[in-house]
Amino acid sequence: MIWLIGLGGSLGATARFLLGSFITNKAQRVHPFPIGTWIINITGSFFLGVIAGLHQTNQISDWVWAFLGVGFCGAYTTFSTFGYETITLIQSNKIKLAILYVITSVIIGGISALAGLVI
Repeated sequence: MIWLIGLGGSLGATARFLLGSFITNKAQRVHPFPIGTWIINITGSFFLGVIAGLHQTNQISDWVWAFLGVGFCGAYTTFSTFGYETITLIQSNKIKLAILYVITSVIIGGISALAGLVI
């Protein structure tokens, strides 16, 4: 099981890095909002909700849950980067943007996870 989680985690981390880099390179030129991490965390919350719902209803096995839910989603979403970017915005005196980032991340992330779970 640990190998499945590790494989899923390596794929999730790779996806996060590639997608985050792509989005950040496109969006940071326009606005300092950390949209790359935001999109990754929202989509990861939704996907984890879908996977959790499937696992809770026995539509996927424990090994699929371990690979996708624990491994992939665990490495794809990133709370540490979210925290770091929030502090960076505050240190740059972008307090309103930091508050917007935190509030929308938590609320929309929760709604996305719930939507995925319901689907």
